[in-house]
Amino acid sequence: MKSYQIAVVDDDHQIREIVEAYLEKEGYRTILLSSAEEAWELWRNDPPDMWVLDIMLPGMSGFDFCRNIRKEAEVPIIMISARDEEVDKVLGLELGSDDYLTKPFSPRELVARVNRLFHRIGSIRQSAPKQGAAMEIGDLKLSLEERRVFWQGLEIEMTLKEFKLLQTFAEHPNRAFSREELLTLVWGEDYYGSDRAIDDLVKRLRRKINELPVETVWGHGYRLREEGK
Repeated sequence: MKSYQIAVVDDDHQIREIVEAYLEKEGYRTILLSSAEEAWELWRNDPPDMWVLDIMLPGMSGFDFCRNIRKEAEVPIIMISARDEEVDKVLGLELGSDDYLTKPFSPRELVARVNRLFHRIGSIRQSAPKQGAAMEIGDLKLSLEERRVFWQGLEIEMTLKEFKLLQTFAEHPNRAFSREELLTLVWGEDYYGSDRAIDDLVKRLRRKINELPVETVWGHGYRLREEGK
């Protein structure tokens, strides 16, 4: 069994050391960093298997670091913050983090979420589509292996969560999904945040593809309409 390496990025040395102790007791390897700048250097030279990332960091914020990472890779990210505000949680998840914890948090809960996230990623990889697999719905084309989106032949940049939501719609055209269903399908069963995250994600898709036929099903959720059906 692989011993995963987890980078813990927090400017509070006590939190870093406590998290390190619990993660290493679970069998993980850790590397401790106090700034996003140090984390970015690690990413360039010896990227870890997961990030545990504080939002409020000196210099580059955790939000900015997450945004930069998501331009390049899908490595799992758990954000932590002393601010228990819904807007921060939604923004962190929109930027591509996989989970969010508010300080003070239980180290055991963090370890449990780390374990679940690695388990979920392993399951996704086992069921990953064959190379070259693609989906086409009208003018929309998704390259599943490369995680690329094309609209009318032009490539559209997507975050991980945007792609996952679009893939979910494309796999079930004309089906009306509730917001709760979409939260579970995109973020997983361990996410208990507001369904506003789905509304914001749909808005982002509509901004990127103005003519995307994603319809609002009032009082319920959303669906992707397949032309002619």
